[in-house]
This record gives sequence, structure tokens and C-alpha cells, in this order.
Amino acid sequence: MDIFAKLEILTDAAKYDVACTSSGVDRPAQKGKLGSTVKAGICHSFAADGRCISLLKVLMSNDCAYDCTYCVNRRGNESPRATFTPQELCELTMQFYRRNYIEGLFLSSAVVKNPDYTCELMLAAVKMLRERWGFWGYVHIKAIPGASPRLTEQLGLYADRMSVNIELPSQQSLKRLAPQKSKEKILTPMRQIRDGIAQNSREIVKYKAAPRFVPAGQSTQMIIGASPESDRQILLLTEGLYKKYSLKRVFFSAYMPVVADRALPALNTPPPLLREHRLYQADWLLRFYGFQAGEILDDQNPDFNPLLDPKCNWAVNHMEHFPLEVNTAPYEMLLRVPGIGVKSAMRIRTARRQCRLDFDGLKKLGVVLKRARYFILCGGKSISPLPMDSPAVIAGAISDRGLGQRKADPPEQLSLFAPSKEDGVKCLTGQI
Repeated sequence: MDIFAKLEILTDAAKYDVACTSSGVDRPAQKGKLGSTVKAGICHSFAADGRCISLLKVLMSNDCAYDCTYCVNRRGNESPRATFTPQELCELTMQFYRRNYIEGLFLSSAVVKNPDYTCELMLAAVKMLRERWGFWGYVHIKAIPGASPRLTEQLGLYADRMSVNIELPSQQSLKRLAPQKSKEKILTPMRQIRDGIAQNSREIVKYKAAPRFVPAGQSTQMIIGASPESDRQILLLTEGLYKKYSLKRVFFSAYMPVVADRALPALNTPPPLLREHRLYQADWLLRFYGFQAGEILDDQNPDFNPLLDPKCNWAVNHMEHFPLEVNTAPYEMLLRVPGIGVKSAMRIRTARRQCRLDFDGLKKLGVVLKRARYFILCGGKSISPLPMDSPAVIAGAISDRGLGQRKADPPEQLSLFAPSKEDGVKCLTGQI
């Protein structure tokens, strides 16, 4: 099989791995090296299915020894198989880079023979890319659960970012859909990477020339919709992963029905893209808005409201905190107002030191008054067209259906291709 046939098979097999992340590390160009990495400098584009791409995203091999029920590369699935040699992968990466098609490499793999053999293949490829080809650009590598800690450590010395896919939100789902994987096998390399990053941070302080270990940190990915866990369970797991393993990002991947099995949704079941979108919004609230998972969803409401984003849903269910006077409210409460994002909250905090703000001033600062007007006061005045003691009415007014959908239409994920100005802000910057 020639290299281009392998490329077609292995890039198609990698499309379910999420790689929409900026580099997170600064590494300037050096004489004799090709490429560089600028923090947050990996440019983004969107594929036809709405996923963010910027790298040569490819598998080392799709010839998997495992038989995970949900996976298109499972051993029992009849599909063309291919495996790159390290030399082939390096040549492809450099050809794409020299043509300015990519800025870096995202490398994952099915489990070929066993985890150690797979890691050895990936290590040989990335080591050759760095040392023989002098590639200095961004490299993101998926660690293989169950591989030797020594191999994981060596991979971390050549990668900018590493990730270990947690796959499914619970041990019970792993046992049912991926019996050859386990929670402990997945969390062990995640723990090793966390500890290695912390140790390396201390070494860099003492020795400037110390080799960098995964300088852009680690991330993970879980599949949404293939197993029965509630949104609350997923969000609590996400919060725990951030706190315990110091992850940079938790990515969510809506399950795409690609193989038929009684334990999985039917092949004609649409992927839960709106659910994935709500989880990303809630993830943003955890990381930047000071929310706790237990505040966003509770035992009485374990799943997201399809018509309201998580921040709006929290606000209309906690109207005792509103209306909020923007000229005196603490920064932490400003962040909880729908329509005020992190940037606009910081602008409000700065501007009100110089003058008293009015609604025209808020609009100039980037506040989305179409949402915020129901929850705020300026100088004791409100421009809410609805009474603030009617949360159900406010919820209807600011819901996705209330913002333009017909009553019969089902809620849809925000468009990435022809978004409104407000949708574009929410999709691409996370400001909600």
C-alpha cells in the first residue's frame, strides 16, 4: 500500500479525536530547526462537520488489537487497515509543513499488538521528527493507557502536549463497552504526566537547560451519548479531573453512530451535538466563571435545559440574586449575569472606577443587553421589559426558542458557519 492510500485511511480514522486546542507553549524558532510554536498560536479552521482542525491529525495505525464496542477501529469491524512507518510519518509531516498546510502534528494510534509496541512506534516517529528532521513545531501526542511508564515519560520529552482519553464517563460503561480498558489503566498515565509536569516545573527553576516535559500540559476526551450517564455525572467528573489532574482541557465528543451493536444507540440516531455544546458551555463556566458543578446541575435537574444555556438556566432559577446593580456589584457576581462575559466584566470593573455606568455605556463595553437587561440595574434603574419576579416568563424570553425559533422547531446547536453576531461570540470565544 502506498503512502497516500495509508494517509487517506489513517486521517479518516482519526476524525473522531478532538484536537481543537491552541499550542499553549512558547518556543521561538532556532537556527537549523524548522518551525516554531507561539502560545495560543495554532490557527483554527472548521471542517465540514463543524470540528476544529489546525494540525496534521492522523493515527499511527488503525490496526487495533482491542474490540471497543463504540469504536470505528475496533478489531471486529471490517474496514481497511494501515500502519505508518516512522519514516513515512515524518516525511508526510514535513511535506505538509513546507507547503504551509499545517503548523504541527496531532498523533494518536489504535493499539497495535499491545500498548508498549504502539508507544515504541510513536516514540520512534516523534524522536525522528525532532532529532533527524529538526522539526520545532507543535506536537500533540495521545498517550496509550497500559503502556510502560518509561515509554510515556520519553514521549513526554518530545511532545508539547499529551492527552489520555478517558473515553467514557464511568467504570461501568468502560466495562460494558470497552472491556479491555479500565479506569486505573487510564488514570495511571494521567497521574504520571501530572507528576512529571510538576517535577519538571521545579527543575526548570533550578536548571535553565533542563529538558521540558509536556510544556503545554495535558488534556483528555470523553465520548458523550454512547452510555447512559447524566449531564450532572459528566460535569462532576470533569470538575474532578481539573482539580485532581491539573488538566488544561476536557474535550467532549458527541457519539457518532458508526457501528451497529445492541449496547449502542441505533445507527440512525443523530449525534447529541446540542448536549455536547451545553457541556462545553458548562466547562467554560467551571474554568473561567467561578461556578461549581453542583451549582450548575443538581439531583432534581441532572440534565441540561435544551432551550437555555447553563448560565441563563442558573440565573432564572436563582432570581434571589437579581437584579444586580452593575456600579457596585462584586466582580464574581457580574460574571454570573447572562450576557456579561469575562472580558466585559473586567471592563465594567475598570470603567466604573472613573464614572457611573449607564446602559449605553454597558453596550459599548460589550455587554449583550438582550440577555443582561433582565438581571441588572444601572443607577437603580432597569430596562427589563418583563417583571423580575416572573422567572418562567424571563426564561421563555431568553431561551433559544424565544430568540427566534418557531414553537414547533426542536432546539439546535449554534451554527459555526452562518452565525449571528451573538452566536459567533458564544461559539468562538466562550463568552456567555
